Amino acid sequence: MAETFGTGPRGLRFKSNYAVQRRIEPFYKGGKVQASGDGQLLFCVCGSGVNVVDATSGNLVRTLQQEDQENITAFDLSPNNEILVTGSRALLLTQWAWREGNISRVWKAVHTAPVASMAFDPTSTLLATGGCDGAVRVWDLERRYGTHHLRGSPGVVHLVAFHPEPEQLLLFSSAMDCTIRVWGLQAGTCLAMLSSHYSPVTSLAFSDDGHTMVSSGRDKICTVWDLKTRTSVKTVPVFESVESVVLLPKGEAPALGMTTAGLHLLTAGDRGVLRVWEVESGNCVHTQKPILGEGGPGREITHCALVPAAGLILAVTAEHNILLYEAHTLRLHKQFAGYNEDVLDVRFLGPEDSHIVVATNSPRLKVFELETSDCQILCGHTDIIMALDVFRKGRLFTSCAKDQSVRVWRMNVSGKVHCIAHGSGHTHGIGTISCSRLKEAFLVTGSQDCTIKLWPLPEAVTSKKMTRDPNCDPVPLQAQATQRAHDKDINSVAVSPNDKLLASGSQDRTAKLWSLPDFSLLGVFSGHRRGVWCVQFSPTDQVLATASADGSLKLWGLQDFSCLKTFEGHDASVLRVTFVSRGTQLLSSGSDGLLKLWTIKSNECVRTLDGHEDKVWGLHCNRLDGAAVTGASDARILLWKDVTEEEQAEEQAQQEEQILKQQELSNLLQEKQYLRALGLAISLDRPHTVLIVVKAILKDVEGPKKLEEKVLRLRRDQKEALLRFSVTWNTNSRHCHEAQAVLGVLLRHESPEELLAYEGVRAALEALLPYTERHFQRVSRMLQAAMFLDFLWQTMKLPETSASPALQPL
Repeated sequence: MAETFGTGPRGLRFKSNYAVQRRIEPFYKGGKVQASGDGQLLFCVCGSGVNVVDATSGNLVRTLQQEDQENITAFDLSPNNEILVTGSRALLLTQWAWREGNISRVWKAVHTAPVASMAFDPTSTLLATGGCDGAVRVWDLERRYGTHHLRGSPGVVHLVAFHPEPEQLLLFSSAMDCTIRVWGLQAGTCLAMLSSHYSPVTSLAFSDDGHTMVSSGRDKICTVWDLKTRTSVKTVPVFESVESVVLLPKGEAPALGMTTAGLHLLTAGDRGVLRVWEVESGNCVHTQKPILGEGGPGREITHCALVPAAGLILAVTAEHNILLYEAHTLRLHKQFAGYNEDVLDVRFLGPEDSHIVVATNSPRLKVFELETSDCQILCGHTDIIMALDVFRKGRLFTSCAKDQSVRVWRMNVSGKVHCIAHGSGHTHGIGTISCSRLKEAFLVTGSQDCTIKLWPLPEAVTSKKMTRDPNCDPVPLQAQATQRAHDKDINSVAVSPNDKLLASGSQDRTAKLWSLPDFSLLGVFSGHRRGVWCVQFSPTDQVLATASADGSLKLWGLQDFSCLKTFEGHDASVLRVTFVSRGTQLLSSGSDGLLKLWTIKSNECVRTLDGHEDKVWGLHCNRLDGAAVTGASDARILLWKDVTEEEQAEEQAQQEEQILKQQELSNLLQEKQYLRALGLAISLDRPHTVLIVVKAILKDVEGPKKLEEKVLRLRRDQKEALLRFSVTWNTNSRHCHEAQAVLGVLLRHESPEELLAYEGVRAALEALLPYTERHFQRVSRMLQAAMFLDFLWQTMKLPETSASPALQPL
């Protein structure tokens, strides 16, 4: 035991604390996404607020939070980028001066149900709102009144749009009857009802001259309308449910197949790809190469818009990913992950740990570059990815999923990631994976089919050709060995630092040790009362750590398979554990959302870190052991930094500063510079020293006057501290006179309003009153006793009498 749990190399310091260095949190949870006119900012709905995101870096610029805390149902940014209006479930409309983050105005929407859609007119003065009550209302934001109440639409009005030419004063709306209503705002009546679709209309797009409009629907057609005659002139079958249609600017764009000067449409829908259509022929002239894979849940595009000033096309997927494409080529420009759902695993990636790879409740991986927040979304798996692991050099990593497959990925020098190998062979979902540690030689998987498999990496995977050419087809992997390892689901596998041993943990409450590569059983670790969620080898000792659903961590010796230590402290299941500080400490995470740092030698929980609100499934430390990353079911990813040395240096600096101040205080008291001494003692937060200074001042003949002068020259925060000290002194009869002297000065020279503005003054008064009354009663009793003694003294004095008669002369 003494050898096993030594303190490690000389000079090794235990970690004492981690601090959150960075957060990757959800900024978009569904609904509308709108870009600013210049394309520099993105406005995204996130629950009861609108997040303003920098489109270059992905950083959150500002959050506009509703006062009523109700979810936002609709919002729109004015064409001049100055006004933002939001509508919430509380049936209120809020106008924002969004650059300052202030609310300019709040008013009732007058709708009897939440607002479902809204749009500004081209002049940024009129706002149209469509409600779930079937009504359309128009508001004049300059004069601050409602101008129109347009009725007649059945059901939810989910789409409103103004004509691009403001002098036309036309408003278009669409509800559940699949028709488009044209409203004339001059007369306030419905001028026409355009019928062509057999499902709700999803979007409208207008030509630059305002003469043509295109509508799209989930009936898999787009209709071209002549707004002069208000008739349909062309129906284009697009063979997919279309959520958004965009009219592309006129002109040739060979990369998009636009070789004529006619109208061209861009459609986005359930296929998850953008397609360009020539209106005249009705043909698809360009289909985008899939970025997120072909079809499948979550890949549907729910919203698409053109940002002309930036030359970009904005697309939003059903998985809340935001994609920016170059308008002339449809080449991917930027991508952001708006919402990560449940984070199931997370790992540092790259030789310098410059990236993190994240597995969420999705078939797609997300790779974040930490410096720029750039996100890559990787496709390959067809079901939820369960676990990740990274090879020693940091460029090669693996993933496994419920689709019963395993994949190997490589990150090139430029930071781009592509799949280089894949394999399948399990009969159920694969829940855990581990890579070889010495070199890129093999990987091991554990599955719900209760088996473990060894997958050797072919030479082609690590060849220079595969490294240089990202377009190479993935190499197939074949399992070399298979072993039925447990009686229930396998939750975790780990390869030892020397690649000769394998540990597995299962729901059957046991962990097992196997030899590699033949999977010979060497021993069983029994002792947990519930399933084992994680197993990890020590990097320096022959020790295995296990984390269990019984809320405990255990350390086991690999020689005799005995339990060496048990750590208890989590209130719920311990989901992950890893060794830090060269194997002398443990860092664990649990389903209670907490991280705990343990020192092995003392069995002590050094620190509890609270950063998540739900189960922490992902935990990984970087190569230098100075940072950790965690991911949880609250959709948050936190990067933690080891701040032990910083805190120790700060503490040492504070101690040195305290020593210098104490010496200075002693000198000031010696020199009787009471004003500076009083201020310094208060800054040191030393009530007893302040009391000594006050007593020294009061000893003088003119003590009360000098105390008054010195107290009045103090700053307000120093007076607040002095009042707080006086409360403590007042509890002791030996020091109450000094406390009352200070209180007397404050009460005589501070107005009641100023005193009430002091921090904690109400609690201080409540503490002062009873003790002050007690002191007054004690002084009163003392005065009565003194008067009684004086009375006794006066009555006991003998009266003066004349001389005795016997002594009188004869």
